[in-house]
Parts: sequence; structure tokens; C-alpha cells
Amino acid sequence: MTAHAPTKPTACLALADGTLFYGTGFGATGQTQAELCFNTAMTGYQEIMTDPSYAGQIVTFTFPHIGNVGVNPDDDESGDPVASGMVVKWMPTEPSNWRSAQGLSDWLAARGRIAIGGIDTRRLTRAIRHAGAPHVALSHDPDGNFDIEALLAAARGFAGLEGMDLAKEVTCAQSYRWNEMRWAWPQGYTPQNDPKFKVVAIDYGAKRNILRCLASAGCDVTVLPATATAEDVMAYAPDGVFLSNGPGDPAATGVYAVPTIQKILTQDVPVFGICLGHQMLALALGAKTIKMNHGHHGANHPVKDLETGKVEITSMNHGFAVDAQTLPAGVVETHTSLFDGSNCGIKLEGRAVYSVQYHPEASPGPQDSYYLFERFAQAMQDRAA
Repeated sequence: MTAHAPTKPTACLALADGTLFYGTGFGATGQTQAELCFNTAMTGYQEIMTDPSYAGQIVTFTFPHIGNVGVNPDDDESGDPVASGMVVKWMPTEPSNWRSAQGLSDWLAARGRIAIGGIDTRRLTRAIRHAGAPHVALSHDPDGNFDIEALLAAARGFAGLEGMDLAKEVTCAQSYRWNEMRWAWPQGYTPQNDPKFKVVAIDYGAKRNILRCLASAGCDVTVLPATATAEDVMAYAPDGVFLSNGPGDPAATGVYAVPTIQKILTQDVPVFGICLGHQMLALALGAKTIKMNHGHHGANHPVKDLETGKVEITSMNHGFAVDAQTLPAGVVETHTSLFDGSNCGIKLEGRAVYSVQYHPEASPGPQDSYYLFERFAQAMQDRAA
């Protein structure tokens, strides 16, 4: 089955089932293969492309106006784009925004990321929802020369994210300090000069805005690599430990991360996890994780706080989930998705140990859940009292 092709396509997206989508390429030239997901956010394409949690994935944007506000250095969530590629409905127009420093296509090209426009993203999104996140190959050739059999073979040869530990590929190479707070008008980013708590953040692929939120909540943050041991963490005598977001299969990362977290849990220290950090904490407490059909990727996901009954609109990016049916005694489910009922939060009874599947730092997305950072700070304050 082949989608309608333009007169002279310069890019081709090949799905492992043999489906081909032709369009117009932009960004870098060449070929890449990955898992394909879709994101429903209406803002924040730059934050999405630089989110380390998208390692090994090509992102289909359901919102058509991608590229309209350009890009700028302040909005990067990591040093470079981490997502393997981009699929959009309409080709990017000239950016129109006072913060823009560069056009999207040039930014992608400079960073070796391939993109394709002119795709029927509604049809593609329906296919992902129906059959699950497919393995794909994406090629951009200005001359329009495509070896279709080779593309299909590349898509079918992609190993997939199950069993893949990608945290080691996106984590920091060595420890570093972080004190930059959230962006605020008109100052922009400012440093935290009066921190009240020492926090160690284990970096499985941490977004910068999460670290900024910790700093804004009064934390002096030291970031350690994903492979840090419990002894490495506790050597800093932290007031709290944070487990970051990240990509890949949580079970694979858990091989080395879970023993570390279990040792940390023997100490009387608050622990807070987000996304992959949520899954790592769940595994350390004895639960299991599962691969989702097409995951949750967007900035409009309703989540219910089971303790208060409050519904929060959240930002999400995950293809694996904690299996709530495997939560052991003493571990309480605190949040669930109102889209499909999947687990979105847990806590350890009687302890300041909790985590959520979604992204309370937004970036992009709503800020309904920022209180979780304040709760973490309060837990550290209570421990010190």
C-alpha cells in the first residue's frame, strides 16, 4: 500500500509492514531508522526534539504548524536534538517570533536530523494507534532517488526499543552542578543563589527544565550519571534524591539502576521520580513494567489524583508503563490516566518516596502539576525539622 506521492518527492518514510509515505525532505539528508510515535502537543516542538526520552524514535507531529516560531538556544532540553527524525503535515514556513534565532530546517540540518513534510499525518496517526508504534526508515534525498527495498529492509531490521538500554547513551559523562531556575519574564533564566536543600539527581536522560524546577524549588542540584552507585549518591549527604526521565526499556536500564535505588531506599531520604525515574522506582519496589501499544506523547493528557480527586492536564512522553496489577503491598497507586486507566503515579506508604509517569515540569505543556516539586521540597524540609 502506497500513499499518494507528490510530483517529485525528496523524502520517503517506509514502514516495516511495507507502507510507503512520500513527501518533501528538509533538515539533514541521508537515512535513519527508528520507532515511530506521534505527539499531539500544539507547542514546544523544539523541546520535544531535544528531549532525551525520544532517543530511538521519530516523532510525527499531529499539529500542522511546526516550525512557525523557529528555534532558539533557550528552549533546548539537552545539548542537541535526540529524536531521530521528524514527520509533519505542512512544510515549515519562515519563522515569525521575536525569540527566534534560526529556522527549523537549518537547525535540524546542522544537527544531522532528517525531517519529512507533506505527509498525511492523520492517516499515519491512525495507523500507529491501530497497529502500534511501527519500526520505520526515513530517507531524505534532494534528487529523489530511493532504494525502496533497502529502506524496507532497514525498517524491518530495526531492533526496537524493547530490551534496549538507552539511558547510558544520553546520560551525562560526569557529575555536574545545576543552579539555573525556570525562565521568567523579563529576566529569563536566573541562578538559584539561596538554596535550602542538597539534591542529587540521577540522570537517565534528564530534561533541563526538570533541573530548573528543582532549582526554583530551592534545591542545590548535583547531577550524577545513570550508572552512579548508591555509595556515589549518598557520598553527597543529600537531603533528597531525584530520579530523572529518560529513554528506552525500563527493564534494561533497571539491571543496574534498580540495585542502586533499592540501597538508597534503605536510607531515610525523600525520593522523587519522573517518567523513566517513576518506572525505575516501581521496579525497585517490586513492580513490573510493560510496553504500550503506542504510548502517550502529548501535552493534553488528563490524569486523576486518586487521593484528592483532582484532575490535572499533563505533559507525557512514554512508551512503557508501570503495570499497576503488580504493585506490591505497601506501594499505593496515586494517579491514573483518564485516557486508558494506565498507572501514572505511586508512593511508598509511610515514606516521602513517590513518583509520577507524566512531566510536571511541562516544557512543553501545562503546569498543573508543578506542586510536585514543592511537595518534594516540603518533604526535605520536614526531614530536617
